[in-house]
Amino acid sequence: METIEISKQVPVRGKYDVIVAGAGPAGICAAVAAARQGAKVALTERYGVVGGNLTAGYVGPILGMVSSGTMRDELVKLLGVPDNDMIGITGKAHNIEDAKRVLAEFVDHDNIDVYLQSSVSDVIMEGNRVCGIVISTNEGAMALTAPVTIDATGDAVVAFLAGADIEKGRDDGLMQPVTLEFTIDGVDENRGVICIGDVDDVKLGEERFLDFCKRCADKGMLPPELAAVRLHPTTRKGERQVNTTQANGVDITCVEHIFPADLKLRKQIKLLVDFLRANIPGYENCRCIASGTTTGVRETRRVMGDYVVTAEELAEGKRFPDAIVHKAEFIVDIHNPAGAGQAEEHIQYCKPYDLPYRCFTPRGIEGLYTAGRCISGTHRAHASYRVMSICMAMGEATGIAAAMCARSGCNPRNLDVAALQQTMTAQGIELFD
Repeated sequence: METIEISKQVPVRGKYDVIVAGAGPAGICAAVAAARQGAKVALTERYGVVGGNLTAGYVGPILGMVSSGTMRDELVKLLGVPDNDMIGITGKAHNIEDAKRVLAEFVDHDNIDVYLQSSVSDVIMEGNRVCGIVISTNEGAMALTAPVTIDATGDAVVAFLAGADIEKGRDDGLMQPVTLEFTIDGVDENRGVICIGDVDDVKLGEERFLDFCKRCADKGMLPPELAAVRLHPTTRKGERQVNTTQANGVDITCVEHIFPADLKLRKQIKLLVDFLRANIPGYENCRCIASGTTTGVRETRRVMGDYVVTAEELAEGKRFPDAIVHKAEFIVDIHNPAGAGQAEEHIQYCKPYDLPYRCFTPRGIEGLYTAGRCISGTHRAHASYRVMSICMAMGEATGIAAAMCARSGCNPRNLDVAALQQTMTAQGIELFD
């Protein structure tokens, strides 16, 4: 690839204790947790709204469970959705338009400066230490500096630019497909089926609903990759959140993949609405009323850290002495990278498991935490911990840790984890059985 060299002075817009890159479920919790510890925080977000998949990505319901006392409980309550313990899923999808305001209010803290429409374009390094980031804004490039940065971008943008050890996908390099979720209304609640996902055995007449959808796809009534039609209730009667569109073979960290995937998914929305209206009782009058502003991404980069957690450890409910996320729980939910439905014949269930501190510290890089789906784990482990409830708990834990590091002048790798755990439990976060 041809290159050009650019040399320019970049103004330092702010000096902070903690920088949080990415304002999704992990990032908003990281920023607020650090701010509540007294740290001065910069929260950057590439979109014009905070919340990530809770808002711009249009993802719902909130999946996964963690121990009591975390910000996950606080946010679920703020978003007005009830809990349902079945496979770790809130009973209904939150109102996404309300969430745009609620989450903005959540991060509206005296100690937080929020930079919207500000993408991370580079990192500021001293040797192997991250000392800040460069963001691209409508005012041009500007630098933010801090002794500790949290990469909550999902795609591990900061870690990647810092030269961290990165992995993607499974052994053949394929990653889980991307999806564009959308909301429909006009559903007859007395007849309209609800299907929460591939573990759901709900019936359509005498036939399992998902088997009916697969049969329709086999007949050509749906594209084959859309054979698993997932229909979640929302907090409003007559609505369903549809998690079905799918584009395989997409790496959203490759710029040339983004537009074709978005176009394909938006075309699929019309196909699905037409299919529902024509074939599913209670959906005869449904219509699409809203969809994600950005493609919903399940998997891209994973940053290899001082510990790499495995799906086998999650399945057995492993405990770690340096746990900072406790009783995380969700299935190993691998949407098929090469087809429809699940990648594995049998769903792997997990016992409530811990995530150790060492998963959040990238190997060979100082001054940096990861939080969210880009933490250190295998492809299969990632498929469980990538969901929003667990990411919220990750963000809160690393936010507290980052504030402690900034206050004491400590590098994240050298933080006293026992002191971090004591701080967290003092706030009511359950970390131990």
